[in-house]
Amino acid sequence: MSESARIKLGREFNLLWAGQTVSNIGDKINVFVVPTTMILLLHASAFQVGLVSMAQYLAIPLLSLIAGMLVDRWDLRSTLIACDLIRFAMIVLIPVAYWAGFLSVPLLFVSVAVVNATSVFFNIGYTATIASIVEPDGRVQAYANLETSRTSSEVVGPAIASGLYQLLGVASLLVDAASYLFSAGSIRAMKPYGGGAGRQQSMWARLKRGVALNWNDPVLRRTLIGTLLANIGGPIFVTVMPVLAYRGLGLSVGTLGAAMSVAAVGAMIGTLLAQRVSRWMGPARMMPWSIFLHSLVGLGILAAPALPSAIVLGATLTLYGLFMVWYNVSTAAVRQARVPAADQAVSHAAFRTITWGVIPLSVFVGGVMVDALTGGFGVLDATKITMVIGTLIGTFFAAIPLAPVRSLLDREKAEADRIAVAAGDDTAVETA
Repeated sequence: MSESARIKLGREFNLLWAGQTVSNIGDKINVFVVPTTMILLLHASAFQVGLVSMAQYLAIPLLSLIAGMLVDRWDLRSTLIACDLIRFAMIVLIPVAYWAGFLSVPLLFVSVAVVNATSVFFNIGYTATIASIVEPDGRVQAYANLETSRTSSEVVGPAIASGLYQLLGVASLLVDAASYLFSAGSIRAMKPYGGGAGRQQSMWARLKRGVALNWNDPVLRRTLIGTLLANIGGPIFVTVMPVLAYRGLGLSVGTLGAAMSVAAVGAMIGTLLAQRVSRWMGPARMMPWSIFLHSLVGLGILAAPALPSAIVLGATLTLYGLFMVWYNVSTAAVRQARVPAADQAVSHAAFRTITWGVIPLSVFVGGVMVDALTGGFGVLDATKITMVIGTLIGTFFAAIPLAPVRSLLDREKAEADRIAVAAGDDTAVETA
C-alpha cells in the first residue's frame, strides 16, 4: 500500500476499523456460544436450534429495505453507536437470565432477533460510513483491511470462544457484550461525519431506487439470483453442523472450536489468494466456479466417522470457507463497479433483503428436517442427509445464473469499444 493510500484512510477509518476488529471477535463468540448453550445446557432439540438460528436472520427480510431508507436520513455516527449499545444490552441479558434461572429458548429467540435487527441497521450504516470517511481511491484498501480483520476473527474467534466457554460457561457472552462497548467507544471518538443525504428524496423513491439498481442491470440481477439460490442451501448446512458435531459425532466443545479455527485459516488463505485468482480468472468467471466448489466440498462431511471426525470436519469447513471468501470477493468486485457511491446504502439494503430474506426459512427447515429424519435414521444420518441436501441445492442451482456474467461483461466491453472507435472516427473526419 502506498503512503498516499495510508494517509487517505486516516484517523477516522482507523478508529472504525479498530472497533470492528474487536467486535468481529465478539461476534464469533456469540455464534459459537449460543448454540452450544442451547444444546449442552438447555438440552434444546434440533428444531429449537434451527428456530433460534432463524432469529439470527429474521430481521434481514423484514427490516433491510426500511433500514436502508432510514439510515439514509439519520446521522450515521449516532446510529452506529446506538446499535452497539442495544446489542450490548441484549447480549448481557442472556447470562443474567441463566444465573437468575429464567433462561429459555423463547428468551434466546428474542435476544438474538433484537441483536440481528440492530445489526441490520449497523451494517447498512457501516457501508455508508466508509463512503463518507474514506476517499474513493482509498476504499479498496479500506475494504481489504476490514476483510482481513473479519477473516482473522474467524481464525481466532472459535478457539477463543471454545476456551472461554470451557472456562466461564455462558458468562463468556460478557466478552462479546464488552466488544460492542469497545466498538461504540471507538465510533464515539471519531469526528462527526454526518449522514442524512437521503432526506433530499422521499423514502419511497429511495426504496424503488435500491430495488431497481439490483433488478434492471442484467449483471446485478444475475448476482442477485445466484446469491439467493446459494442462501437457500448454505444456511441449512451451517445451522445443522453443531448438531452433527455434538450429537452425531460426539465431538467436545474444544474439538469443535479447534476444527472451526482451522477452517477459518482456510478462509484467511482464501482472502490472501483471492486477488491472484481473480486476476487469473477474472471476477466474473470466478463467481460461478467459487460457489459451485463451495457447495461441492460440503459433501466431505460424508467421510465422518469412517475417517477421524475432527479432521474431516476441519478439512471440509476449511475448503467450504475458502471458496465462500472467493465468491464474496468476486461478487463484491463485480457489484461495486456497477453501483454509484451515492446509492450504496439503498442498493446494499435491497440486495440483502432479497438474498438473505430466504435464510430464516432455510435454517428453520433445516432444524425441522433433522427432527423429522432422526426417528427413522438416527441423529448422525439425519444430520448428514439434511446437510447434503443443503449443499446440493447450492451446487446445482446457484452457479447457473452466474455462469453467463462473463459473456455479458465481454459484450458490454465490445460494444463500448465499438462506440469509442466510432466516436474516434467521427472526430478524425471532423478534424480532417
